[in-house]
Amino acid sequence: MNCGKIKIGVMGSAADTLPTEGRASLEAKGEALGQAIAARRAVLLTGATTGIPYLVGRAAKAAGAFHIGISPAANRDEHVKAYGLPLDACDVIIYTGFGLKGRNVVLVRSCDIAIFVGGSIGSLNEFTIAYDEGRIIGCLTGTGGVADCASQLLEAFPKRSTAQLLLADEPNFLLAACLKAYEERGG
Repeated sequence: MNCGKIKIGVMGSAADTLPTEGRASLEAKGEALGQAIAARRAVLLTGATTGIPYLVGRAAKAAGAFHIGISPAANRDEHVKAYGLPLDACDVIIYTGFGLKGRNVVLVRSCDIAIFVGGSIGSLNEFTIAYDEGRIIGCLTGTGGVADCASQLLEAFPKRSTAQLLLADEPNFLLAACLKAYEERGG
């Protein structure tokens, strides 16, 4: 039974892991992804963090999407002061108090679709959770990190899962493919 809008999680490179080379292209893809999510009237979930998730969230919110941030902090003060995370790109922030790894579980389990743009160790953790949870996983290739290594990871570390991995180098195409796979599953 469908109980509302599709929830799309975007995970990826935080500000401290963004590459300097090709950064403008990466940021443009992130903003295009945010606009595409808004155009499809989906709800966006991120880790209420910096970098690519922030850019996607800001672009999606500006284009009319509802953006929920899942914070590792227990409250607003800790979110800003201890974690150094922004407040302005989210419509709502859920303060989990679970730290970064606990936040990742809440974030991924709250999503219907998980999309990765770049990504370092934290995103790798989110990727393995999404795979274990059998999510539709989209990787925006050509953005580095987890998004470009996902196929090799699954080949190197095989495990049975109902997850579906979809790869594309263009945000609109990737999102459309993920939404189609989600619909074919029965949403």
